Amino acid sequence: MTSAAIAFALGVAGCGGGGDEEGKGETPQASAPSSQSASDEPSPSVTSSPEIVDPNIKLAEVAGRGGLVLTVHQIKRDTGGFITVNAEIKNPTSGALPLSGMEGLESGVVANNPNSVAGATLVDTAGKKRYYVLRDTDNRCLCTTGLLPLQPDKSTPVFMQFPSPPDGVVDVDLTVPTFAAASLKISG
Repeated sequence: MTSAAIAFALGVAGCGGGGDEEGKGETPQASAPSSQSASDEPSPSVTSSPEIVDPNIKLAEVAGRGGLVLTVHQIKRDTGGFITVNAEIKNPTSGALPLSGMEGLESGVVANNPNSVAGATLVDTAGKKRYYVLRDTDNRCLCTTGLLPLQPDKSTPVFMQFPSPPDGVVDVDLTVPTFAAASLKISG
């Protein structure tokens, strides 16, 4: 079974319980985006796209609060009915910048997904539909969580998984709180 299929199965099963390793203190890698959970509960975002993402591919680059830059490297329709977005947040400034405020304002999201990209959405403007980051039964996102302040000239990979729009939809806007919207074409 592929990692993508396992991620989807866990998402459907609720991702609850288990004794999975958290990944605290580990540096997330672009080839397997992971999260650093601020709680003692395992994060469902440890399961992610198994593909190596080419950091030289830049589908979109948008500015954010304080000078941060969000670069989208891949947006792909995965088997199992979801979309995975792989991106990177960079700090090109000379000072450390917090990676907070991207959790969104939905009830319970901030508490269960601290310093995450859980507030991201995909918008199908033609179909007038908005897709939110997938959540498990404990309201934890299938996205990168536990983002620490970003030091000058450093970057960190992030990922988000969304329900898949209908197959005919290829043009979407990615919105991440504190960043400008990015217009993207879905591959796969």
